[in-house]
This record gives sequence, C-alpha cells and structure tokens, in this order.
Amino acid sequence: MAIRRRASFRFYLITDRKLVRSGTLADACEAALLAASEVAPPGSVALQVREKDLEGRALYDLCVKLREICTRCGAPMLVNDRIDIALAARADGVHLPSDSIGVAMARKLVGDGMLIGVSTHSPPDVAAAAKEGADFAVFGPIFDPISKSFALRARGKAGLDAACRAGGIPVYALGGITADRARDLMTDAGAGARAAGVAGIGAILGADSPADAMRAMLAALNSARR
Repeated sequence: MAIRRRASFRFYLITDRKLVRSGTLADACEAALLAASEVAPPGSVALQVREKDLEGRALYDLCVKLREICTRCGAPMLVNDRIDIALAARADGVHLPSDSIGVAMARKLVGDGMLIGVSTHSPPDVAAAAKEGADFAVFGPIFDPISKSFALRARGKAGLDAACRAGGIPVYALGGITADRARDLMTDAGAGARAAGVAGIGAILGADSPADAMRAMLAALNSARR
C-alpha cells in the first residue's frame, strides 16, 4: 500500500506558456526551479503544469520535459486536470479545477501515492475538498490576478483566513500574489489561520527574470516565517 504523500511545499508555481517573455516555458521553469534549488531545501517549490489548450500528445511531451527538470531540481510536479497524462508522465500529483471530477474518483485512479490538489473559491469549497480527501487546496483570488482576468471578486486577507480555518488541509493563496504580498499574508496570519504558502503564475513566469523573481518570492516567504 502506497504511503499517503503530504503537501509540504511553500510556493506553488503554475504554468502559462503565453506569459513567458523570452525562450520557452521549459526554459523559464528550469530557470525558476534551479534558482529555488539554490536558496531553499528540496520540495520548497512545486510546479503545476496548467496548459489547458494543448492537445494530449503536446501536453504529454511538455510534461515529460518538465518532469526531468523537476526531478533534477527537487520539485514535485502536478498536472492540471489530465489524470491520464499525470500518470503517463509519472507526475507527483494531479490538480483538480473546481469543475473537474471529484476527489474521491480521482483518488481511485491515482491511489494514495500521488498528491491531489483542488482549486477552491470559498471556505465551504475548502471544507468539501478536505472531506473528500484532497491533500491541499488553492484558494483565490486573494487579490486581483496579475496574469489574467477573473470573474470572482478578490477575497482578501479575511477570506484567506476563513479558508484556512475551514478544512484542516494546507491552503495556498492565489491571485495577485507578489513577493511583498506573500510576505504580508504569511506574516499577518492570525492564530490557527496561517496559509501553507502561496501560489503564482505571472509573478514568476511573466517576469523579465524568472530566476530572480523566484529568489525574491522565496526570500519573502522565508522572512515571513521567522
């Protein structure tokens, strides 16, 4: 029987190849993850491959390439929604959008050896994800997103606190997360309501230097933990 994995990372990097300013998505992810491996313990950053418009073969090929980079840099890799590709590419987990199949069904497919993350937008969403057996939840938007428009209103710090209290699983804040905001969110957490970390897309992949942006993000998270 596989041992159930734990979500122990502090930053959750979510991909969007359309935001990369120079080179390929793989180049940007490699630069960011190598920078993370230089300044933080292995496993501090996880990568979610979220390229919804790619067809199956292209997505699989990308995941295989990113799997090698993640392994070399000590970063868990998860695949958004596509459980078949997550299994084929030997990912560390799968991330379920709010409209995807349920956690219970996903668990039957991937077993206990893979992480299951869930996108959530309210404290009841987090509670439901925890009850169904998710390993962690991404909650947002906390602020107006940097990289894309979003129909839901920003939840703010109060919304994040409520989400963290709702389900007893690690919660990661998403939406408009900069290094300064990450530091503030983690520093100002109330008793029993601290987020496990933060998630981001544009703050890293949309930066002129994904490596420098990752170093700044991890420095902010590290200073908040002291």
